[in-house]
Amino acid sequence: MYDFAIVGGGIVGLSTGMAIYERFPNAKVVVIEKEASVAEHQTGHNSGVIHSGIYYKPGSFKARFARQGSQSMREFAEKYGIEHDICGKVIVATKQEELPLLDNLYERGLQNELAITKIGKEELNEIEPHVAGLGAIRVPMAGIINYKQVSEKFAEIIQENGGDILLNTKVEKINESSDSVVIETTKGTVKASMVINCAGLHSDRVAAAAGYKTDMKILPFRGEYYKLVPEKRHLVKHLIYPVPNPKFPFLGVHFTRMISGEVDAGPNAVLAFKREGYKKLDFSARDLAESLAFPGLWKMAGKFAKEGLDEYVRSFSKAQFTKSLQALIPEIQEDDLIPAPAGVRAQALKDDGSMVDDFNIIMGDRSIHICNAPSPAATASIEIGKEVVRRIPEQTHLKEAAVTL
Repeated sequence: MYDFAIVGGGIVGLSTGMAIYERFPNAKVVVIEKEASVAEHQTGHNSGVIHSGIYYKPGSFKARFARQGSQSMREFAEKYGIEHDICGKVIVATKQEELPLLDNLYERGLQNELAITKIGKEELNEIEPHVAGLGAIRVPMAGIINYKQVSEKFAEIIQENGGDILLNTKVEKINESSDSVVIETTKGTVKASMVINCAGLHSDRVAAAAGYKTDMKILPFRGEYYKLVPEKRHLVKHLIYPVPNPKFPFLGVHFTRMISGEVDAGPNAVLAFKREGYKKLDFSARDLAESLAFPGLWKMAGKFAKEGLDEYVRSFSKAQFTKSLQALIPEIQEDDLIPAPAGVRAQALKDDGSMVDDFNIIMGDRSIHICNAPSPAATASIEIGKEVVRRIPEQTHLKEAAVTL
């Protein structure tokens, strides 16, 4: 009998387990993960950026948790010797019509209490000499890190506190009663006082397995990347982003300097035909049928028909992908790009076709469901874990730590 069962061994589930032990040091926690190791999906395919929170609506979970999380993630990395680099980033306007959008984004960053600066073309060229831009926002608190290593440390901390991590174990059904939760898995039954759903790409299904229907569905969007060949990595000094299209809910192709020294270029954003569809030909009849049957998908497609088509063109045309990157760094050529692993974003979509903008936490009787935690969830993971644990009702049989979250 466990006090808390966490479904999903990604960075959010593991950070939640760690946060539980900060509040309830004597709790018994189990993390249930269907893969052979932790952080195999969104976390393990993450670009590794420590986000600042500049893009998000002031006061939202994303804005607050990204800002706080960039600090707590850096402190965690320093404490445990996890390699990271607060290298900063620039958000670049490459066209005259983007300058007002850059101004709006700068104001949003100030509202989100970020120490950012607006810079002109000359200063931009001093920071990133190969970038073609009319102006930019400098975001010094952005950085890079290996979130897989972070997750493995989270898991280690859980186990050091007496928690269990069950790998190769898939949740099939969840039954809540007045005094406990029974979780049926492919490797037997797990019983707990409370279950916390951190299943990422499958979070809506886990919620449904527990008897909770939501007005949203998780849709998988694959983000495809290229890497710069080694001799062209010098073209990128920091993180380089375009001004995002306010009419489209993704950030656009950009350059990310990785901890390994490599430089990623991308991503685009296309609907994957499988929830864990990292390759173009990955396919699941169930996953695709669910996506196509969801009315929200077609309503969203109608709103973003042109932008969506452009994303698919980039998916199949390296020339078009290169052209998008050349808007930021004109020197980039097709031969400078080699294919890189893709990631999949678990994005919750509503029936009306609108994307769920913020992290979404649903409270059940004996369960908590994190049903929308795309980027910047990795950056914000420590803060999301604290927020989830803050919502746990007082457990009369558990002694809380002297300093609670």
